[in-house]
Amino acid sequence: MLDQSNGNGAVLPEIPAKKYFAIGEVSELCGVKPHVLRYWEQEFPLLNPVKRRGNRRYYQREDVLLVRKIRSLLYEQGYTIGGARLLLSSEGVRQAVIKETLIIQDMLDELDEIIELLK
Repeated sequence: MLDQSNGNGAVLPEIPAKKYFAIGEVSELCGVKPHVLRYWEQEFPLLNPVKRRGNRRYYQREDVLLVRKIRSLLYEQGYTIGGARLLLSSEGVRQAVIKETLIIQDMLDELDEIIELLK
């Protein structure tokens, strides 16, 4: 994985291999304050950590990577929140289309194999 800067020239720490992260851990891993993470949850629908007992947030690895992406877009690349939201949603749509295309191609390949077997 590429090291990411925290904006002050320091490199963000490596993400530990664990399933869930508390908001404080994500704050440290991504170089943003917890209140910023809570705000971004409202602004970016893709950022939706699991909430458990007492409404405590538990982020998964994908959430941490998304926070780092959002942080990079806003702090390093100069996007507005609206622009970053639009970019992330279009990337999500693009990835879904690519995934569906691959699934369809696999199905067509399997059908071709079945046709060959039936001949």
